[in-house]
Amino acid sequence: HRSTYERGGYGALRAELQMEKDRLWTRNLGRDDRCVSYHGKEARFPFLDEDVVDYLNCLDVLHICDMTKPQGEGDKMILRLVAKKIGVQQCSGLVKRAIQFGSRIAKVSDVDRFGSSRKASGTAQHRTGSS
Repeated sequence: HRSTYERGGYGALRAELQMEKDRLWTRNLGRDDRCVSYHGKEARFPFLDEDVVDYLNCLDVLHICDMTKPQGEGDKMILRLVAKKIGVQQCSGLVKRAIQFGSRIAKVSDVDRFGSSRKASGTAQHRTGSS
């Protein structure tokens, strides 16, 4: 998000965030569901509760982040404030790293299953080596 902001300011960031919200259910959650369900588990995402999402959609991006501040401070401000309020100050300033990118599972999984990290969709079925 920071590079989007640097390229086009808050207008470009608003557009990027809207695009991500629009495809969240098919792109990100589909991949996460395939990975988690493969191991016989079901993920829960309380921050995607309808009331939470509706509330956050009402906020302007300026209430969600301040890109003039450094990483780990100006991004994900609401999450950072909640973390401080509930007593987890230590992690409230950490720079976020998405698990699927930090672990490279998204690329490995998608390339292995679909031939590309761009071709996977949330409707794709998980295949094992025997299928």
